[in-house]
Parts: sequence; C-alpha cells; structure tokens
Amino acid sequence: MTLADEAIAWYAVNARDLPWRQPDTTPWGVLVSEVMLQQTPVVRVEPAWRSWMTRWPTPAALAEDPPSEAIRMWGRLGYPRRAMRLHACAVAIVERHGGAVPSALDQLLALPGVGTYTGRAVATFAYGQRHPVVDTNVRRVVCRAVEGKPDAGPATTAADLTAMEELLPEDEARAAKASIAFMELGAIVCTARAPRCVDCPFHDVCAWRLRGEPLPEGPSRKPQRYAGTDRQVRGLLLEVLRHATGPVPRQRLDMVWQDEVQRARALAGLVEDGLVERLGPQDFVLAGDAATLS
Repeated sequence: MTLADEAIAWYAVNARDLPWRQPDTTPWGVLVSEVMLQQTPVVRVEPAWRSWMTRWPTPAALAEDPPSEAIRMWGRLGYPRRAMRLHACAVAIVERHGGAVPSALDQLLALPGVGTYTGRAVATFAYGQRHPVVDTNVRRVVCRAVEGKPDAGPATTAADLTAMEELLPEDEARAAKASIAFMELGAIVCTARAPRCVDCPFHDVCAWRLRGEPLPEGPSRKPQRYAGTDRQVRGLLLEVLRHATGPVPRQRLDMVWQDEVQRARALAGLVEDGLVERLGPQDFVLAGDAATLS
C-alpha cells in the first residue's frame, strides 16, 4: 500500500466528527471553516462556525449585512481581519459568481483574502478535486514520513506542494480523501510536540522513526506571547466596539488599557486595517456601522 492508501484507511476509522465534514455541508460552509481554522483550535471554531452558518447560510446572506456584523459575530476567535476577508469574499462571490462559491481553483484564488492554502482546500474538500493541500500539519507528516526530518520549515514552499502532489493518487476522489487524511493525521497523531507514533499508520515505514526520531537541530519555535501585546489591546478595544449600539467616544476606549502610547497605536492599527472607522474627531465605530448611523 502507498502512504496515501494507508492514510485513507486510517482516516476512515479515526476521523473526527466535525460539522463542516458532513455530506450536506455546502462549499460556503467549507470556505468559512477553512478561514476560521487558520491559527485557531477546532474546539473554539466549532461553536463559532455553527453560529455563523445559522445566521449566514449563504454568501448572499452575509453580503447583505455590513462588515461590522461579521466582526461582531467573529467574537473572540482572534485575528478579526479574517471576518473582514470573509465578508469581502461573500460580496465578491455574489457579484462575480451569482452567489455560488466557484469550483475552479483560479477563480477561488482570485477571491479577496483567499490564498494558496485556502483556495486549494475549498477546491479539494468541497468539490473533491485533486490538489496538494498543504498546511503545517501536512508539511510535518510528509517531512517526517518521507524525508526523515523532525519538522518542516516555517512556511509552505513550492517544494512542499510538489512533495504532497507526488503522494496523491491519480483518482480525484481518492486524492481529495488522501489530502484530508494527511491533514488529520498531523493534527491528532503526528503532532509537533507529542507524536503518537505507535498509533500512526506510517509506523513501520516512517523515515523519521526509523532514524530514531532525531530532534530538530535548531531551537524550537516559541509560542507567540499574547498578554500585554498590541494584539491584546486591539482585542479589548474591539470588544467595546462590538457591544456598542452607537458611536463610542475615545474617552470610553481610553479606559480599556493604561498605557496611552500602546493604546493609541493599537487603535490606529485597527483604523488602518479597516476594522474600525473614525466618526468625527473623537468617536469610533466598527467598519460599516457609519453608513447605518447616517
């Protein structure tokens, strides 16, 4: 059996029961899940995804609302620019594709904020096409099983896409299944810090295990700090604006963080990123709310 065959057989028995993997999930549901899952654990995404799909089951439904509503619904998932990208995607899908998420990879990649990974993921998981879908988990599995190295580099390269494509079956349906199987394997078995090699379908052939599971040569990448960073301050400012029913005066925003310089920098960043709009000299609203107040 090939690595893809082994992964597919393992996935059939061990795959997590996630809502966006159900047979009735629409391509829009897959797109929403892929954007939400970027840098966010499944356990936090699942309830947010259900709420989002209940409110906006189609791109047209989201496009009818201002982007401020997307930011509000995003809640505390983090990296709220993803909410803005989803809203922009919904608008583009309505304008360019009659409200249906396109199946062609080039059209997916042309959508706002859809990059190499997300475009291929939607084409593969929603439409069953044969594309190399490579995220951190997939790169780690391939790097260990095939190259015998403990981990891959920090970013996906053209070589990573080529390496994954060479492992895919020629049949489109099986290739799509292999893609999700490799990803799942990296997420729950071939993990970065505590791989469960005894449970891995590649146990007998994994080049990394056969080499004695050597550790990385360089220092391990440290988790990103959150407390005290601009990201935390931005989140606190957005929390106030999300729950506001009208313009928020600067004095109210000044209460969320004592460091005036950092607070001003975080607020300016939110305005620059298009998440917040200035309404008058000292009032602020979420992006899109200004139009509803005029």
